[in-house]
Amino acid sequence: MSWATAGARAAHEHFGRDTLFIDVAEVLSVCDFFVITSGANPRQIKAICEQVTEGVRAAGGPKPLSVEGLDARSWVLMDFGDFVVHVFSERDREYYQLERLWGDCPRLSWELGLVAEAG
Repeated sequence: MSWATAGARAAHEHFGRDTLFIDVAEVLSVCDFFVITSGANPRQIKAICEQVTEGVRAAGGPKPLSVEGLDARSWVLMDFGDFVVHVFSERDREYYQLERLWGDCPRLSWELGLVAEAG
């Protein structure tokens, strides 16, 4: 979880908006956590993605296994194996509403690594 919290912290510190950390381990077999955040514009989305990669690396974590959507910069998915980071434009985040889709999963406090609320 520490690499995922490092990614969430890096996103938040580099202007990621409404950064959420969701425990999806009970409902998904492909990863344990989602980090969801959004950027105000394409340049900011790219910068957030770069800082997430750097923040995870600085915590001793891996490089992403894959990154999808970086060219379009409206929804970037960064797969780190045990966790996935979703960086949205505000418009696409509102449209896809991943936090509602995974609303029954526990939300964690990425600042503390604790359960913040359950859906």
